[in-house]
Amino acid sequence: MFMKEEPSGHLVEILSLQDLFDPFRQDVAGRYRYGEEAQEPETIPKAHLVFLSGESLPQCWLDPHYRDHELPTKG
Repeated sequence: MFMKEEPSGHLVEILSLQDLFDPFRQDVAGRYRYGEEAQEPETIPKAHLVFLSGESLPQCWLDPHYRDHELPTKG
C-alpha cells in the first residue's frame, strides 16, 4: 500500500499493513519511493502518514483508546 509522508510529500510504500492497522504501533516499516532505485526500508512514524488524497489515517489505526469515552463509568 502506498501512503504519503505529509511533512515531505514523498510517496511511501508500507511494508507491513498489519503494523499500519495496529493502534499500538507508533511506527511502520516503509520504503520511500523516489529516484530510480528502490530505497532501503526505514521506520516511519504513523503520525506523519496520510492517504494519497491527503486524508488523515483513521483514529482507530492511531489511538488504542479512541473509544474509551464510550465505556460505562462507575458511579
